[in-house]
Amino acid sequence: MPACSTTPTQEKRLPHMTSNVNEISGKSFDYIIVGGGTTGCPLAATLSERFSVLLVERGGSPYGNPLIMDKRFYGLSLIQNDEYSSVAQSFISEDGVPNLRGRVLGGSSALNGGFYSRASGDFVKQAGWNEEMVKDAYEWIESKVVFKPELTPWQTVAEFSFLETGILPYNGYSLEHIEGTKVGGSIFDQCGRRHTSADLLMAGNSKNITVLLNATVMDVIFGNNSKTEEKIALGIRFIKSDGSSHKIHRVYLNQPNDSSSLGDVILAAGALGSPQILMLSGIGSYKHLKSFNLPLVTDLKRVGHGMKDSPGLAVYVDSKPQKRLPDPPQVVGITDNFKTIIQSLVLPLSFNQTRIPIATKLSFTASEGKLELTNTDPRNNPSVKFNYLDKEEDSKGCIRMAKLLQKVESSQSIAWYLGTEKHNNHVLAMTSEDELKKFCKKNVRTFYHYHGGCLVGSVVDKDYRVYGVEGLRVVDGSTLSESPGTNPMATLLMLGRYQGKKIIQERTSSANSGQQNR
Repeated sequence: MPACSTTPTQEKRLPHMTSNVNEISGKSFDYIIVGGGTTGCPLAATLSERFSVLLVERGGSPYGNPLIMDKRFYGLSLIQNDEYSSVAQSFISEDGVPNLRGRVLGGSSALNGGFYSRASGDFVKQAGWNEEMVKDAYEWIESKVVFKPELTPWQTVAEFSFLETGILPYNGYSLEHIEGTKVGGSIFDQCGRRHTSADLLMAGNSKNITVLLNATVMDVIFGNNSKTEEKIALGIRFIKSDGSSHKIHRVYLNQPNDSSSLGDVILAAGALGSPQILMLSGIGSYKHLKSFNLPLVTDLKRVGHGMKDSPGLAVYVDSKPQKRLPDPPQVVGITDNFKTIIQSLVLPLSFNQTRIPIATKLSFTASEGKLELTNTDPRNNPSVKFNYLDKEEDSKGCIRMAKLLQKVESSQSIAWYLGTEKHNNHVLAMTSEDELKKFCKKNVRTFYHYHGGCLVGSVVDKDYRVYGVEGLRVVDGSTLSESPGTNPMATLLMLGRYQGKKIIQERTSSANSGQQNR
């Protein structure tokens, strides 16, 4: 695993980055990736080994921002929100639950707790991925941005409290998704510096990567394929993210003589952004698009469907806010046949106040919702409803989570550490399932692990190509029907590398086939 490193050395190796839309406008590239987040960056780095790549990110650079890069300021970037420029863009789902999405190069990997843990082997099998290529992709990521953490005092207490509660066995340090209590990997190095997915751009061919920052994609440009009579992606239209100009700019895919070697527009804008861009591009339900006077490209009714978010519960174990150093999670408990995940952290409420929550989430939920447009401005959030705990099995799972919180919260480990500062939480007084069910409904929260909207099999095929058009793919969390592992970051990083390698293989195979046919 990499040793900790310093900012100047890294920034020298980054590819060309610009916020000057006029510098990029009108140019052509082999591949255009929309979204420089957790998946988009490793995808761009991988494709750059063979092709020219434009990576378009609606936010700015994480480098030089201590609220992102310095572990001591973990969480502070999440509490500063504005409409067009903050690194975290807030939204409230139609369920009434506050949530966030990344708006910075590196995406959510620039904002989250940095906990790194792979998907289970079963998840990989069910996804139909090549297991050896998945392993190679994970290891490529881990060799560059993943570190073994040194446990802080509070994380050690959390570890003991999970074990005391019976979340066994103790698995020590592991990147695998296994039941019990374990220490996971971290994208914070030993110096406390965060390594976002943007760092992976340095592993690509910097001469082949151009990063356009602070630019929001409006839609995909389509033309007609005379041979197949299908619409084919030719490029994208974009505007400046800050609203200072409404001028529309365009950038295009390179147009080689041999159509089989044509590249793709690849959406990696996340579970909110990718289905939103598809709809704005005329791909979605005809009825929904018509209500916004959007011309139809293909009637793909499942765009925006299958939206899921892992419902969570959290209780504070300290009695009042204090000024402690923020502390992201390093330890996790996995129990209830992988359905319940529990962790703890020291969370900033402001620049001088923190609280200590224990938080648990429910995996493999049955409840799902959908995403819809509210207007045609791509800078605005779409409308999304997750229908938390709508299904009875999810409600029962939440009751199990509440009972687990009761046990962990009353552990001797936490009582010993906090002493008189320990909070006597009212959740401990609840005994009936009806009380706990009401507690769940009232206090359900997000873990920010939402996904869906462009699912494999309904919106994209097994190669992540959008049905009904050519030259357009989606590669990000919107394609997932479940959240992998303890959290999706590791697998989304892997997916960018994995799909990049698959595309290179596909292009190589196509080129060899073309030569043999001559």
